[in-house]
Amino acid sequence: MEKIIGLINAPFTPFDANGEINLKPIPEYAALLQRNGLKGVFINGSSGEGYMLTDEERMQLAEAWMAAAPKDFKVIVHVGSCCVRSSKKLAEHAQKIGAWGIGAMAPPFPKINRIEELVKYCEEIAAGAPNHPFYYYHIPAFNGAFLSMVKFLEAVDGRIPNFAGIKYTFESIYEYNQCRLYADGKFDMLHGQDETILPSLAMGGAQGGIGGTTNYNGKVLTSIIEAWNNGDLEKARELQNFAQEVINVICHFRGNIVGGKRIMKLIGLDLGGNRTPFQNMTDEEEATMRAELEAINFFERCNK
Repeated sequence: MEKIIGLINAPFTPFDANGEINLKPIPEYAALLQRNGLKGVFINGSSGEGYMLTDEERMQLAEAWMAAAPKDFKVIVHVGSCCVRSSKKLAEHAQKIGAWGIGAMAPPFPKINRIEELVKYCEEIAAGAPNHPFYYYHIPAFNGAFLSMVKFLEAVDGRIPNFAGIKYTFESIYEYNQCRLYADGKFDMLHGQDETILPSLAMGGAQGGIGGTTNYNGKVLTSIIEAWNNGDLEKARELQNFAQEVINVICHFRGNIVGGKRIMKLIGLDLGGNRTPFQNMTDEEEATMRAELEAINFFERCNK
């Protein structure tokens, strides 16, 4: 099964002033991402507020991204849901429209506490798109599924025919690397923390990844990998440290889903606000965030 090389972006879902999904910006959005070195999108995940969307909205977004995707641009559809039947339906739809792959995080409810529960959940969803790569999205901070991913790989190995790997968004670089080394690198371990690309590269990982701050800082993040591949460690360090400075700013404004989405407006692509229960940024907060970004020269280095 093909392993992803390069960074995939987790896009925000555009909303209009009434809070309805807005498909109009997606072609411009796709062009912006490709122009700044991204290799595809992982839609309807955490950055895309997927759990606040109806099944119909999620399918509309998938179709819009497929229509807008440039040549060789991978569209991976997050189909995770608290209702596994909805997830399977979304997986079937993703396969029908020709998406490159599918993925699912563990549901926030009910909380999954056992490996077998997680494997069964993934197994049923993956069966909805048997011809497409399936990725498990490991983000325990969102759903409380603090399970061993090495043991998960051991349990899933040979059981789900189209299991491709893990989008690993957790702080343990050690466990990430142990998963990468499992069975001589059998599975695709997509790096999911933009703040730790460089140390992961140093251990042999992060050849492929899915990020959220790539929406507006993708040019810098892809350049970390480029600098590493060129043997320029000092440049790679400077780029990674700058990426962390950007993350420090968005952490002042409720993180990537809220603060990061507002940055898109500041770089010229207004994607609207966030859905309840997210608390949208005020104009005053936007002005403060802009000042903090200007202080680190973000707008000279951001996606354009």
